[in-house]
Amino acid sequence: MTRAATALDRSVDGYLDYLATNRGLARNTLDAYGRDLAALLSFLGARGCAQPDAVRSDHLVDYLGWLRDRELRPASVARRFSAARGWLRFLESTGALKASPAGSVRSARLPRRLPRPWTRDDVRRLLEAPFEGAAAARDRAMLETLYGAGLRVSELVSLRLAQLNLEGGYVIVIGKGNKERPVPVGVPARDALRAYLDGPRSMLLDARTSPCVFVTGRGRAMSRQGFWKLLRRRALVLGLPPVSPHRLRHSFATHLLEGGADLRAVQAMLGHADIATTQIYTEVARTRLRDLHRRFHPRSKRR
Repeated sequence: MTRAATALDRSVDGYLDYLATNRGLARNTLDAYGRDLAALLSFLGARGCAQPDAVRSDHLVDYLGWLRDRELRPASVARRFSAARGWLRFLESTGALKASPAGSVRSARLPRRLPRPWTRDDVRRLLEAPFEGAAAARDRAMLETLYGAGLRVSELVSLRLAQLNLEGGYVIVIGKGNKERPVPVGVPARDALRAYLDGPRSMLLDARTSPCVFVTGRGRAMSRQGFWKLLRRRALVLGLPPVSPHRLRHSFATHLLEGGADLRAVQAMLGHADIATTQIYTEVARTRLRDLHRRFHPRSKRR
């Protein structure tokens, strides 16, 4: 027998609709929010809550305790509580609640994990290793563009021909929330893109058409999973450290800041809405500079 929808259920549906239409979140992200909030609603329902204004801060404290008792990882607890906090703030903004009960509740803060960028030499080995064949020309163009422009993997695989301006030296990236930003690409990335577009791409399409820049041998757009597999395989063959598309994005930002780039400029290229998100890379750069100084400077150690 299907359970009748409660006012809480309908409020969550409204929140997910808001995230889809106003923030442009991807379907996978919306599904994850839905699962996290469904767990919260089940918890609240077992405690007699059927209306948004019945949710109290002590319910949320108990919910945090319940999550921890299930021995979930701290990151999972923080993610679920973040979903709850966002939903309640939304209800407050729409007038369904006078004040969010999450305002006085603090989940345990996670230790900040600094991204681990590759060294410049590792990146050079990845990009300068021999590539042969039509698919290999595509792979080189993808890797050069990912690192050269600091793209998210979703931004890379969704690139369309109309977004390229190789003569101008930039690409128009469509990021989170469907926001557009121009990102410059260097000469190696432009050369790799031209080499791929001037023949290998047509060979992969085999008389088919596609608006996408990066295509497979079946004429379809390259998927995130497909690119991740080829990146992992290439790093393994070259004997390089474990890598992911996002790690190359970390490397792009860190190497720019190490070279003296302005933080605001890096923020614009990465597409970060909040400068605080970009500032984490300054700590990475400082950490690596300290390590280099300790290792190589003749007066870095006490005698």
